[in-house]
Amino acid sequence: MRIAVDAMGGDHAPKEIVKGSVRAAKEFKDITVVLYGKEDAIRNELEENLPNIEIVHSEEVISSEDDPVRSIRRKKESSMVKAAHSVKSGENHALISAGNTGALLASGTLIVGRIKGVDRPGLLATFPSLSDKRSVFNMIDVGANADSKPLNINQYATLASQYAKHVHGVKQPTVGLLNNGTEENKGNEVSKEAFQLLKANDSITFIGNVEARDILNGVADVIVTDGFTGNAVLKTIEGTALSMMGLLKDSIMNSGMKSKIGGILLKDSLKSLKDVLDYSKYGGAVLFGLNAPVIKTHGSATAEPVYHTIRQTREMLKTNMLPDLIHYFDNKD
Repeated sequence: MRIAVDAMGGDHAPKEIVKGSVRAAKEFKDITVVLYGKEDAIRNELEENLPNIEIVHSEEVISSEDDPVRSIRRKKESSMVKAAHSVKSGENHALISAGNTGALLASGTLIVGRIKGVDRPGLLATFPSLSDKRSVFNMIDVGANADSKPLNINQYATLASQYAKHVHGVKQPTVGLLNNGTEENKGNEVSKEAFQLLKANDSITFIGNVEARDILNGVADVIVTDGFTGNAVLKTIEGTALSMMGLLKDSIMNSGMKSKIGGILLKDSLKSLKDVLDYSKYGGAVLFGLNAPVIKTHGSATAEPVYHTIRQTREMLKTNMLPDLIHYFDNKD
């Protein structure tokens, strides 16, 4: 399994990207990590030569300020574009980047290419569940398409259900449509039409509308929504988790000696809470619906999230998920 990594993407590139890649390469001997970027900069961060790490020199870099579509057309020698072409050609089997999200979406769609029959790829993220029913759940779309059609949402449900089956081992994933109420007639026209399509989709187990307040409590294995709403929910969850940990820390440190002693006694419990709320350990957001895995890890990712994203990608490649999806959408036609 060969995984192309954009070593120049993200706030801490190439240092943290290389560190995370080295950790993954050491642990997983059945993968080859191919680092795309400025060779000298990458080699400066490599403390040792590993047989399953390769470097492909790329002179150009797509920055966060670059126009997504224009940059992939004009910066053909950039690390992201060269990595995407390597996946399209079959030289590598998946692409990971912490760089410009729009450019990665464009690279995935225009270079790697969509699965025939998939109208628009969606971004799928994995979150921790706070319920005993399930340890994680998946949400799609979390930002690939601000405006989604009912058809897109229905396809997202099929895609994400296959991901839950193959990657998380859920035999019969349940699917909920994110809405402003649980009644069938709730929502705007897109939600109402999507509801009917999901209800008639015999490839999924649809449980109806679900509300945002319930998604962390394990209401479903898969939550489907449009990209605008999904991205807002993702950032709300992320912000709330960070704020909660900050409030707890401030409360302990600024409330006298008793609180500090209590904080020391609760140290292990608070660390467990932090681990539960840290969804970066589940990997990056998958641009789902393409001919190969394309994964976006956080722009501020350090070595830890990079490692987890490579681990996640390896798990995807080990399954028969993409051939099954291609076969499913071929038969739909």
